[in-house]
Amino acid sequence: MSKLQNHILVIFGASGDLTARKLIPSIFNLHKRKLLPECFAVLGVSRSAFSDVEFRDKVVNSSTFLKDKNDITPKELEEFSSKLFYQSSDPADRNSYDALKERLLELDNRCNTEGNYIFYLSTPPSLYPIVPEHLSAIGLSDESNGWKRLIIEKPFGYNLKTAKDLNIQLKRCFSERQLYRIDHYLGKETVQNVLVTRFANSIFEPLWNRNYIHHIEITAAESVGVEKRGGYYDSSGALRDMVQNHLLQVAALVAMEPPTKADSYHIRNEKLKLFESIRPYKEEEIRTHVIRGQYVESSINGKKVKGYRQEEGVDAKSRTETYIAMKFFVDNWRWAGVPFYIRTGKSLPTRVTEVVIHFNNSPHHLFSQRTKLNKHNQLVLRIQPSEGMLLKLGMKVPGGGFEVEPINMDFQYNSLTDQQLPDAYERLLLDAMQGDSTLYARGDGVQAAWEFIDPVLSYWESHPNETIYGYPAGTWGPAHADQLIEGEDYGWRYPCKNLTDNGQYCEL
Repeated sequence: MSKLQNHILVIFGASGDLTARKLIPSIFNLHKRKLLPECFAVLGVSRSAFSDVEFRDKVVNSSTFLKDKNDITPKELEEFSSKLFYQSSDPADRNSYDALKERLLELDNRCNTEGNYIFYLSTPPSLYPIVPEHLSAIGLSDESNGWKRLIIEKPFGYNLKTAKDLNIQLKRCFSERQLYRIDHYLGKETVQNVLVTRFANSIFEPLWNRNYIHHIEITAAESVGVEKRGGYYDSSGALRDMVQNHLLQVAALVAMEPPTKADSYHIRNEKLKLFESIRPYKEEEIRTHVIRGQYVESSINGKKVKGYRQEEGVDAKSRTETYIAMKFFVDNWRWAGVPFYIRTGKSLPTRVTEVVIHFNNSPHHLFSQRTKLNKHNQLVLRIQPSEGMLLKLGMKVPGGGFEVEPINMDFQYNSLTDQQLPDAYERLLLDAMQGDSTLYARGDGVQAAWEFIDPVLSYWESHPNETIYGYPAGTWGPAHADQLIEGEDYGWRYPCKNLTDNGQYCEL
């Protein structure tokens, strides 16, 4: 890793939950691992009235989010806290930015950060176009004196039009090279390992195409409901919240063509090509290829669980989907005719994210009368939890005859190291500090993903009575989703917390 240049990280919305829960702990872990530059500072900005000392106490000394706090020495806390500063300021008020610039110049001189700034928008989306405009107006996007970078949290737009508008507004103030659209899924070690699995192992590439793969399945399940986020979620839904960003990004890594170089420009080019190759839905296909559901009241392990419409902040007649299952095709030479299946939902049996490659059946089922398993092999890439890889195949049972039963060849990611896997935000923040945007979304890629999703949203708007299926909380979603996957002996995999276990009623 190249040595990081001195800089200041400015966090807008610093009094919010994301800063305390994710950003500050991630920055602290980088400090603890001695990965931060010698001269570094964090400047928190929000409307809340804090002094530097009060801000440090809130996000460090009184924090419940710093991992393994028993292993942290008082000296480490003191050293880290000394790098944190705070500016009480309204990010929406243009008049407050002159004082912000003065504070940055003061910290610049004190910390010798040479005019290098990263601006992190941990704010409501309504401020995404406003903050960059105000920064640009006072010269804080100008790189004539140090580099400037802007990190933007999701959601990046509410639909295709708003995403395009936001891109236009941002590029009036910052160049594309300066923009970092963060998607924390791409910061997970096991998501990045999808690329390594494909392109560092010659045994996979000859099989990674329509000739050998029957279909590809991507699941992102959450065991909890919307909890306290009902007000936000009811205006978003699973399609916007999970599919348009996280799951399409994962699908792109699974299906993209090999880049000529392992760098930001070439990898993001191939992802864009993949998004542009997804076959648009015809209107009649949306009804059959997109299944949406909403969890209803249920009992899990004897405990009564609320339905979505009973959650705090949710409209009692809400038609917002908490579950989505989709079937789509990629129209290119590699994937022609291979269906991709995506599903995600809340209040499902377990929390798990994984990619399953379902290989074609062997052309002649030689042992079909003596097997205890489906006739096809699976490669499972587990993103979370129990991170790792699993290959499911058939082996002969010891003894006479040719009785075949399934076995698992698995690899647990934590066997590579006894250290804790770095948090996604740690990796992404470190990449931004290095100026590496490989794991960040590019504007044209975001728009291409919206171009696929937007017709589905438009169809639902124009057909308000279109079916939304109920499913009991704690189950794997609507039964209608099982009809999406075609082919004898094929169906959704029902994963458990343990990578090597599966089954619709497995012990969770």
